[in-house]
Amino acid sequence: MSTQPDSIPSDTQPDLLYSEAEDDLRAAVRSLLTDRSDHTALLARAESGAPYDDGLWQALAGGIGAAGLLVPERLGGQGATHREAAVVLEELGRTVTPAPYLSSSVIATETLLALDGTSGEAAELLKGLATGRTVAVLALPLAAAPGAELPVSGTVTGVADAAAADVLLAVRPDGLYAVERADAVLVPQTALDLTRPLASVTVGDGPGTRLADAVAARAAVRRGLLAGAGLLASEQLGVAVWCLEETVRHTRERHQFNRPVGSFQALKHRMAQLWLELVNARAAARNAADALATGSAEAPLAVAVAQAYCSRVAVHAAEECVQLHAGIGMTWEHPAHLHLKRAKADEIALGTPGRHKETLAQLVGLPAPH
Repeated sequence: MSTQPDSIPSDTQPDLLYSEAEDDLRAAVRSLLTDRSDHTALLARAESGAPYDDGLWQALAGGIGAAGLLVPERLGGQGATHREAAVVLEELGRTVTPAPYLSSSVIATETLLALDGTSGEAAELLKGLATGRTVAVLALPLAAAPGAELPVSGTVTGVADAAAADVLLAVRPDGLYAVERADAVLVPQTALDLTRPLASVTVGDGPGTRLADAVAARAAVRRGLLAGAGLLASEQLGVAVWCLEETVRHTRERHQFNRPVGSFQALKHRMAQLWLELVNARAAARNAADALATGSAEAPLAVAVAQAYCSRVAVHAAEECVQLHAGIGMTWEHPAHLHLKRAKADEIALGTPGRHKETLAQLVGLPAPH
């Protein structure tokens, strides 16, 4: 007879539902992005080479208070959790808005919090991040996965949102340093995703404020990257949600043979399959956010599951969006290509799906997938 309990105790079950406060936050963020980040304006900024809207960032970060969601109230933040930050990222994913939220308000913030940032330089930096007046970016490649070997010198390529940063968190052989942007050399790089610019960053061994020694720095960076990977799943969920909703809208309005193209059985099946994948992706993303919010010991497992699954769903939804829009989906003016590029870029950000599957196999004691 099995000795396993019939059900998991209720106090260990993840809460996958959205709270009333989270729904209110979503409504506020969506209203702001609807007014300030429509796709026409977004594409125009991306083509200009200056994709960030500083006014929008201040409204999101300071006006709504989104930048300080993970920062304790004693440091000027909202004292909320990863669940609320995940809601913000869902909405940013829906609109693929260029904003340093994932890099500054999640990864950099979580890294500093891991340093017990209640006093000293880390605390002062967190106070600035909480208001959005300061943007900090971890000087690591966007592709860096939790637990990956960290570069500690020279030039780092593929750093996301470096152009928007006031402070760069640089890993050096003897620890973690806060380096003013003026003391670093930034060279823009050509990125697939026009809405998340990349740059190579050289900070060298020159000026900077030492925040932690080498051991504490590596632990803090791992925590920051883990939180980033977990909440990136919510951004991927937002991308997928927009793609499905836009595809359904288009296929209802587009007529062929005197009937909506969405009424054809083959297209119905494809969209129904996407909906099922999206439901599962939402469960995985919410589970990761809840595990991070509660400090669960199973957070690395939840993050690995979310990233291994949500990456594929976002790409599939974006590909279907382009294809089911037919000719118009291939045009530069239609926003479908922006979502496809974000989905493809996110697929290799903070660890590939294959990397996360390997982590998942290790955590549960199974052979590495081939």
